[in-house]
Amino acid sequence: MRSDPGAMQGPRLETDRLILRPTAPEDFDAWAVCMADPEVNRFLGGPQPRAIAWRNFMTMAGSWSMLGFGMFSVIERATGRWVGRLGPWEPEGWPGHEIGWGLLRETWGKGYATEGAAASMDWAFANLGWKEVVHSINPENVASISVAKKLGSTLLGPGVLPAPFEGDVVDLWGQTREQWLARRR
Repeated sequence: MRSDPGAMQGPRLETDRLILRPTAPEDFDAWAVCMADPEVNRFLGGPQPRAIAWRNFMTMAGSWSMLGFGMFSVIERATGRWVGRLGPWEPEGWPGHEIGWGLLRETWGKGYATEGAAASMDWAFANLGWKEVVHSINPENVASISVAKKLGSTLLGPGVLPAPFEGDVVDLWGQTREQWLARRR
């Protein structure tokens, strides 16, 4: 018997303005638009043609299926529109348990990255047993550094990513579970 591909189960987190849930087939068109935007992907490996975006989309779905976590699809509650992806991510060889974000350009400046990343950090610390999180950020990415700081993360130092990203310049920002919980109280 074949299962319904749109029936992926997983957590559904809600914030004041966002719904965070695992990727679903209906997210792909918006995902592809987001991944093709040169400015959105300036610090995320560059714009992706639709075929590469598809492979990366399926990688995220596979992470949810195989590991029980991956970046969430971010849905704007007011409109029901897919506006980005964020949350827990840890590919092979990654420098730590990542909470990352990437949102459609027209949503920048609304605080969605901070709001969604905070909810996903709460979930990751409560459900994945993580003791710390990192954010791998290019030192020129001022907007993402600002998000990391709003989350209470501090600069840990330079990071090294695995192939094929070993040439990318990144700083690791992060904090421990205890630091996060102290801030949330």
